[in-house]
Amino acid sequence: MTLAALGAGLVGSAFVICVGLCALARRWAPELGFLDRPGGHKGHAVPTPLGGGVAIWLTVVGLLGLGLLVIDVGQAWLPEAVARHAAGIRASAGKLGLIVAAATAIMIMGLVDDRVGLSWRLRLGIQFVLAGALVVFGERVTLFWPFNHPLIGGTLALFWIVGLTNAFNLLDNMDGLAGGVGLIAALLFAGAQVAVGSLFAPAVLLLLVGALAGFLVHNRNPARLFMGDAGSNFLGFLLGALTVAGTYYRYGAQYSRASVLAPLLVMAVPLYDTASVIVIRYREGRSLFQGDRRHFSHRLVERGLTPRQAVRTIDLVTLASGLGALLLHGLDALGACVVVAQSVCLLGVVAILEVSANRNERGHGTTATPIPGPSEPVGEAQGNG
Repeated sequence: MTLAALGAGLVGSAFVICVGLCALARRWAPELGFLDRPGGHKGHAVPTPLGGGVAIWLTVVGLLGLGLLVIDVGQAWLPEAVARHAAGIRASAGKLGLIVAAATAIMIMGLVDDRVGLSWRLRLGIQFVLAGALVVFGERVTLFWPFNHPLIGGTLALFWIVGLTNAFNLLDNMDGLAGGVGLIAALLFAGAQVAVGSLFAPAVLLLLVGALAGFLVHNRNPARLFMGDAGSNFLGFLLGALTVAGTYYRYGAQYSRASVLAPLLVMAVPLYDTASVIVIRYREGRSLFQGDRRHFSHRLVERGLTPRQAVRTIDLVTLASGLGALLLHGLDALGACVVVAQSVCLLGVVAILEVSANRNERGHGTTATPIPGPSEPVGEAQGNG
């Protein structure tokens, strides 16, 4: 109960602080020139302040630093349920510090991109360098033979972190979408890791949950604040790094090896959106890095949903696909196959409905026109998405 109360406290504290910091960002961003203006493929109607990503970053990093300070100097006053983990937390502080430093550098890169615009080559290069630094210092995917080889595990970690960074950058295209999906993903990741006895990485994830909830107070449709490239890059990078650093399987008869599939189930929708956008752009002969309104959310709006309904639909599909991750640690091979098959079938239904709608439009000789609606084009504001 003490740890559960601590988790709730982390979420609540981050929520309150981020709500306040986002209010300050809304006030100061226009004066500093951090405004996302309408135009091009962007759907919002009025200039909207950027800076929500900085508020999210400051909330997570600030509370994390405060928590480590309390553990270091005030261990004698901590509850027994927390104090017994103090040594392990100190041992993990160096690893966490490296992750936070790299995620902070990614946030700064996004902030510069929000202000002046950076080429996709430079952004991608910085992402690979920072993710590579984590790999060099030991952050690798550790599965089972042959995936436990350092070279294979490091390569998987590198592309996973960079992939999630860009997946959330692409996903950040409609009010409340990236924040909502990120919140659900962080909560599911935390739950899946707690299920096998992990506590440190879930604590950081719960801070992120609270921060995203506070940001969504200002970002729900119609949004009064965007997270910007600073936020989407920080969110994707941190989730990717914490996924690699976190624990989903412990050796023991009571745990299933299938639990290592949890990240794929939780991230199924962002990965689907990324893959589908790449395929569409490739088929149309356009640059894979040129922003447009062909994302999963935009395609739902084309089918007749309002922007709010599209965001809620994606949130629910993300939750439905990822809930199985909470059970994988206790399932045998057959049970794990059923859970994975369920998520695959869910995305399959979505894909079939999309293909069917496209064929019906071609059959009637019509061209789908995106329905205008408030959108959060951060990752796409300078052509990133």
